[in-house]
Order: sequence, then structure tokens, then C-alpha cells
Amino acid sequence: MNYIIAGIGLITVFLLAWLASSDKKHIRYRPILIMILIQIVFGLLLLRTNIGLILISGIASSFSVLLDYAYEGINFVFGGIANPDASPFFLQVLLPIVFVSALIGILQYTRILPLFIHYVGFVLSKVNGMGKLESYNAIASAIVGQSEVFITVKKQLGAIPENRLYTLCASAMSTVSMSIVGSFMTMLKPEYVVAALVLNLFGGFIIASIITPYEVKPEDDLLDQEKEEKQAFFEMLGEYILDGFKVAVVVAAMLLGFIALIAMVNGLFTAVFGISFQALLGYVFAPLAFLMGVPWHEAVQAGSIMATKIVANEFVAILDFTKIQGQLSERTVAIVSVFLISFANFGSIGTIVGAVKGLNERQGNVVARFGLRLLYGATLVSILSGIIISIVV
Repeated sequence: MNYIIAGIGLITVFLLAWLASSDKKHIRYRPILIMILIQIVFGLLLLRTNIGLILISGIASSFSVLLDYAYEGINFVFGGIANPDASPFFLQVLLPIVFVSALIGILQYTRILPLFIHYVGFVLSKVNGMGKLESYNAIASAIVGQSEVFITVKKQLGAIPENRLYTLCASAMSTVSMSIVGSFMTMLKPEYVVAALVLNLFGGFIIASIITPYEVKPEDDLLDQEKEEKQAFFEMLGEYILDGFKVAVVVAAMLLGFIALIAMVNGLFTAVFGISFQALLGYVFAPLAFLMGVPWHEAVQAGSIMATKIVANEFVAILDFTKIQGQLSERTVAIVSVFLISFANFGSIGTIVGAVKGLNERQGNVVARFGLRLLYGATLVSILSGIIISIVV
């Protein structure tokens, strides 16, 4: 029965993507089928084999060690402030972003990350049927972040057509940056976080291939990365540390505002209608959760979390999810966890538009025009990843 529901879910996702397609006649189905098979194989490998479990265990242990190092700095600065019996969210979950950001800066400075991104992107381009630029951008988005990635390709940003620009932006919205992966692993099971990163990477190409199908000519398939001015090592390190702190503070401010607003809206809806806003959204999203493979008796709870992620952001949704995941089956926990690991929310539209517009005014306006279609596609990517997980768990 689970496989039948998953099959119906896949058909529904592809139909919804097809309905939004700008060029239905030129959709290339072969690369799409190959990438779906790759998703299933990776899902099975990561979650159902000893090799996958060892790999995920190694990744989780590595992040755990990094977080321990991060806490050394946090305890030095804030050691006397926090209640020893409490675990303040800002200190335990957000501030480690500063340390991870510094590590990313060092890997970027030593040219290790650019080489990795370039060659993995080249291999991906052979699989997804798209250009090297799109493949590079997808890998880079998952490492440097959805805003920063556009800086690395700003030389080409003004020249690429709208369909390719959509794919670049869809990749940036369909993944999460490496600097906050460690934070997610403190709240969700590491195996689902790792699986989501891989599945969303291919899912972004699959959905973009349907919504904006195109073929890149060899003469247009160029990758000209923007070279950063060579800085002194400690100048670079200081910048990345400050950038990491800015991200932590921005996320904290967004959480403070969104959680307070959602609490207020929930209170108003409960007073007027006798049901909270999140509970109401849960009923709206319940059929979608069911098609992803969530058992029907848990679909309303799962749908509420999914809706919160889209309306607010992934951090707010994950915080709500951690309160109820003990009441849910492991199957539902796996599906919802994977769905949550992406930047697919309304706030990300503004983030991406702002990032592109800051580099190229005209292209920023183009992105603003397809902003809702971008969120639509990125949400389908999250749903697709959830369905794939429902097949392999």
C-alpha cells in the first residue's frame, strides 16, 4: 500500500510541475527518470545499507566534534550567562554557525572548496542534462549559501536567459547551506538531514527540468567563476566569522518575530473560530502529507508543520516539530524531517531577489516576476524528496 501511495504521490508532483511548465513539448524525460533512480539508489544506500549508516555516522560524528569546538568559544564568551540546567537555543543551536562559517572561509581561501564544487558540478552536468553553470551553482548553493552563491557567478548573471536563471534560483531555494547543517543536526536525526541534502540536489534539477525545460548549447555551456580579490588570511577569517555571526543574529531575529506572530495569530483564530491557525493549515496540507506517505491519522499534524515551514521558515517549523515528533511514527518523522531541510518559504523569495538584484538590477526584476513560481517549484522539490524517503524507509 505504501508503494501505491508513493506512486500516486510521484504522479501528482510531476503533474503539478507539468501544469506549471513553460514549454511542455520540450521536456526531456530521460534525464528526469535517471535522476529519480539516482535519488532512490542514494536513499537506499544512505538509509538501508551498512555503508550508508557508517557514512552518516561519520558525518554526524564530525559535526558533533566541530560543535564541541564551537562550544569552547561559546562557553568562554557566554559561560556565566546561561542557566547550567538549560540549553538556550541561541547559544546551543545558532552560535555554532559562527565557527562553521570560519571553517568554510578557510576551505574557500585554500581553494579546496572551489575545486570540489567545480569538479562535482562537472560530473553532475553529465547526469542532469543541464549546463556546467547550473550544476556548479547547485553544489555551491549547498555550501556557501543561497545569497552568496550568486556572487561567484556574477560575471555571467547578466547574460543568462530567464529559463536558466530560474534553475539557478531554484537550486538556491531547494537546498540549505552547509553553515547551518550542524544546527539542523542538533534538532533532527542526522541521517535524514544528510539524505535531504542529496535528494534535494537532484530534486531541484528534476522539477526545474519540467517547469523550465531547455537545452544548453556547447558554446553557451561556459563556467566563468568570479575570482575573489586575494585577501590576507586573517582579514578573510575575520570577514567569515562576522558573516557567520550575522547569519546567527538574523535567524534569531526571524525566529523571535515569526514565533511571536504565529502565537498571536493562533490566539486570534482560537478565540474567533475555536481552532488555531496552524491546526487549520494542518487540515489544508493533510492530503499532501498523505500523498507523501504519512499515515492518515498523523497527516494533520504533519501538514501543520509543513505549512509552518512554507509560511514562516524551516527553523520555526523544526522547533515546532521537535515538540511533537515523539508522538509520531518513525516513518512520519523521516518524511517530515526531509521535507523541512530546504529554504523553500516565502521569505526566501525576498532573499534571492535581493541577492540577484544587488548584482544585476535587470535580472533581479526577472527573478521577482517568477518569485511565486520559484517557491512553487522548490516546494515540489521538498515534496518529491519526502516521497522518495517514504519509498526507502
